[in-house]
Amino acid sequence: MENFYLILVVVLFALAASDLVVGVANDAVNFLNSAVGSKAAPKWLIFTMAALGVLIGAAFSNGMMEVARKGIFHPDMFFFSEIMIIFLAVMITDVVMLDTFNAFGMPTSTTVSVVFELLGASVAVAVVKIKMAGGSAIIELSNYINSEKALAIITGILVSVVIAFTVGTLVQYIARLIFSFNYRGPMRYFGAIYGGIAITTITYFILVKGISDSSFADIPLNNGETLSNWIKGNTSLVLLYSLIGWTVLIQLFKWIFRIKILKLVVLVGTFALAMAFAGNDLVNFIGVPLAGYHSFLAWIGAGTPEPGGLAMGMLAGEVDTPGYLLLMSGLIMITTLIFSKKSRIVIATSVDLSRQNEGTEKFDSSPIARMIVRSTSQFSKKVTAIIPQRLLQTIDKRFLPFDLATPADPEPPAFDKVRASVNLVVASALIALGTSLKLPLSTTYVTFMVAMGTSLADRAWDRDSAVFRVSGVIAVIGGWFLTAVVAFTGAALIALLISLGGKLMIFVFIALAIFVVLRTHFMLKKRSENTQVEAEDLIDVKDTFDVIISKSQKQIIKGIVSSNYVVSLGIEGFLSEDRNKLKLAEKSSADFLRRSKRNKEKCYSTVQVLSGGQVESGHFYLQMMNYKREMAHAGHFMLEPIMVYTKNNHKPFVAEQHSELMKLVSQIDGFFNLVLSTIKEFKFEEIENISAERDKLLEVLAKLEKNQIKRIKNKEVNSRNSVLYFKLIAEIKVLLLQTVNMIKSERDFVLNTRKTL
Repeated sequence: MENFYLILVVVLFALAASDLVVGVANDAVNFLNSAVGSKAAPKWLIFTMAALGVLIGAAFSNGMMEVARKGIFHPDMFFFSEIMIIFLAVMITDVVMLDTFNAFGMPTSTTVSVVFELLGASVAVAVVKIKMAGGSAIIELSNYINSEKALAIITGILVSVVIAFTVGTLVQYIARLIFSFNYRGPMRYFGAIYGGIAITTITYFILVKGISDSSFADIPLNNGETLSNWIKGNTSLVLLYSLIGWTVLIQLFKWIFRIKILKLVVLVGTFALAMAFAGNDLVNFIGVPLAGYHSFLAWIGAGTPEPGGLAMGMLAGEVDTPGYLLLMSGLIMITTLIFSKKSRIVIATSVDLSRQNEGTEKFDSSPIARMIVRSTSQFSKKVTAIIPQRLLQTIDKRFLPFDLATPADPEPPAFDKVRASVNLVVASALIALGTSLKLPLSTTYVTFMVAMGTSLADRAWDRDSAVFRVSGVIAVIGGWFLTAVVAFTGAALIALLISLGGKLMIFVFIALAIFVVLRTHFMLKKRSENTQVEAEDLIDVKDTFDVIISKSQKQIIKGIVSSNYVVSLGIEGFLSEDRNKLKLAEKSSADFLRRSKRNKEKCYSTVQVLSGGQVESGHFYLQMMNYKREMAHAGHFMLEPIMVYTKNNHKPFVAEQHSELMKLVSQIDGFFNLVLSTIKEFKFEEIENISAERDKLLEVLAKLEKNQIKRIKNKEVNSRNSVLYFKLIAEIKVLLLQTVNMIKSERDFVLNTRKTL
């Protein structure tokens, strides 16, 4: 029995290591979003500052991890075996849930997840215990559960979301009025004062949030008072001296070393948030395993009595966390921070929703977002109608966009350093204020909503992008509340099944957790590879004309191959009633649609790149992408009715139709092979032959239509058969026509682009 529970403790720590990895991947967005989005410094420097903050925060993390032991449930009401079930259910659920959120790039709160997992698991175990004793769960459950904590967290979510968004919007609006987008001029006069206020706020955040809750807090001073109590009693003095000291120091550094003030503010803010994250959120990852380990030691110390007979009242006391465990946790977090691809996906979601420049939107519009945007636009019109026009013009001048691209970096950052500094300063101030007032705030919620508020104030959400950005924010906020529901339900279900199913269910769920993590890892790896392959063909602002021609050639080749694959495999799979072939064709069609859509959306930036040459080059490239998009549509509209026809299990085509279509597939394959060789070798003189082959195929299609009409007259086929047959012929016609149009545009694009070389 002792070996079994020792194995469970080892499993808990293994899950903790995995939880640290997925947790940091999720929470990295909190402190990296502003620095990465604004390109405030080279990535190695940004990650170095974040890593230092994580390591220091972890090394001096709070040693009293009370939430996992007694914050949600009353430990004296549970026995050792029951406590271990609760902790296992929490860790398994946390790893699976956070890993899934990370894979989809959705930032969520690790604090909310662990609290509701503890709540769900303890409720399930308590209900089982009460029912086995013959009691009433409704009456007795309150003796086991501390529900006030969960209610406080829910309240904190609602309050922090609204306050963070509102304050972020207001402060950014004021900052932009002062500095405008061309902030370099005003920064010469107000830079030191702004930097002093910003770093003083961040210093206050470090003192209140980063130190007061850490092991630094109990350091005794000469008068016997602890550091934490001294800071609380002298907050105003600390802030005053800090403001004066930082302002003078920044001005001196600017004169002597020519430092960039905003860059310094962003890096200091990144360090501070990373330190606070590691110092305070570490409990979310290792608090539960440590509580399980201390429970095991208490059970061993009691002489290993019956596991179901030893009450865990000892968890209500205070137990220090070994320093080496904190240091190891910090190293795991730093490693994850540097190498995790999932953390970059989560960061990309936040940066994408707050970027200033145009680009492909990650989220589609939703009815709620459209309603919000429409209502806000109407309200804005009414407000601006009563404001003097001269004042509006003055304000609008402060919000004129400024090109952030430079010759060294043609791709501009998502937003500038003014907004990045406001993000960090406001988030730090709100979190510090919430901590000092003992309000339950989530670092994730505050930092994300501040970023959304500042992007709104910066007019990044214009009429072209607002519905997509609002939809994204709604999706993320919905995910936060979903976190609580999934965490509670998942942990409760796992704890219930383990309680009823015994030891076997423990290893079943451990195996399930391993499977899910590995599956999302390979899914993400495959998605990353696909994205990388697609990105290779996307024209970049730094590409030379030779590279642009090469990439456009690859785009066209992929379009031709995809079209041939969809037509051939789709028709063959339909005629042979092979669902596997149809699914492959459907997947290829969906991929082609997505790629063609992305290529078309990139036309704006591509035409800008081509503006250095002849105007015709951009015109022909735009035509080429339009024709390619129509080819993708033709393949999709051909395949869609085939899938419906097959799913409904309608009658197969007659033998004559089967023979006609198989012969047609062979002819289309020959046509696309000719097109492919022409594009690969730039043999544009073959286009006349291609057009002739297309015309022959169009004649074949016309003959097939006549044959079908004869079959209809002879009543050999029904209406469903005819509708599908004519649809196939119609879409193949469109595909052939658009293919020739596309390669003609490719020819004109290449020839005109080469003239500029």
